[in-house]
Amino acid sequence: MSNSVAPLPVTSMDIDAAARVLAPFAIRTPLLSSPALDERVGAKVFLKPEMLQRTGSFKFRGAFNKLSSIPQEARGGGVVAFSSGNHAQGVAAAAQILNMRATIVMPADAPRSKRERTKGYGAEVVLYDRDREDREAIAGDIARKHGATLVRPYDDLKVIAGQGTVGREIAEDLAMLGVTPDIVVAPASGGGLVAGVATAIKARYPQAVLMSAEPEGFDDHARSLRAGKREPHHAEGRTICDALMATVPGEITFAINQRLLTQGVTASDAEVGAAVAFVFREFKLVVEPGGAVGLAALLAGHIEAHGKTIVIVLSGGNVDADLYARLVA
Repeated sequence: MSNSVAPLPVTSMDIDAAARVLAPFAIRTPLLSSPALDERVGAKVFLKPEMLQRTGSFKFRGAFNKLSSIPQEARGGGVVAFSSGNHAQGVAAAAQILNMRATIVMPADAPRSKRERTKGYGAEVVLYDRDREDREAIAGDIARKHGATLVRPYDDLKVIAGQGTVGREIAEDLAMLGVTPDIVVAPASGGGLVAGVATAIKARYPQAVLMSAEPEGFDDHARSLRAGKREPHHAEGRTICDALMATVPGEITFAINQRLLTQGVTASDAEVGAAVAFVFREFKLVVEPGGAVGLAALLAGHIEAHGKTIVIVLSGGNVDADLYARLVA
């Protein structure tokens, strides 16, 4: 049929396959709820705490699924990745488990904790100037020189399928509770997490509304979803959400997100800081600013929540201690 809708690049079956690959190695994070949170927003809220995942963020899932898919004969050259931190640690940890060499290209201004932890997993870290150098070109050169496999942070089918296991676990846990989600929110940088989560959730709950969450100004997903095509944001400077500074959605991720997401929401740095402090007080958990942006949007009233069941992914907890101390003080 000529008018049939093209299949999505990642399916729930791909996510099921990723879940099998990850089962012996990844942590199955729980769904958390709190009467204080429900009361505050007038909704039933579940949080998915991916700071409890290996390496402190969801990124381990996609990285391990991708590295596991590299054929044995191609593993000798190792892997190379570019990342401001969480993808770096995910790739480094996955490479260490699979006994592969990893080189990570990181911005010189990435949080020190993320740099050190990446080295701690045995990876070689190459620093670059975020404002003057092209990380993809540097990573590409290294890949060619060593015959290494480039592991992209989001625009990769195996990576998206791995991140989708977050959504698969959410769907399974809600089904066990007999609860149907009205809204599911995940942070977006390149869009791999929210694309995977949306694919898994929509397979079981087609009526659920899926939203991306981004820092105010760094809202390329929100803009692109409104425009119906990939649009960059025009933010200058920085946000405390250092993990969410991609300038434009990925190609593969947006092909998925354009079909499955209803809208994008944003939160200011001040709102994000308040959400980080809320999670510290109410859940005794460390969430990094980029990981808290969906919850920040909810707490700030940017999501029409009243009387609904909402799931929010807290995507990671890798934050420098001094910034964290300022936010929770």
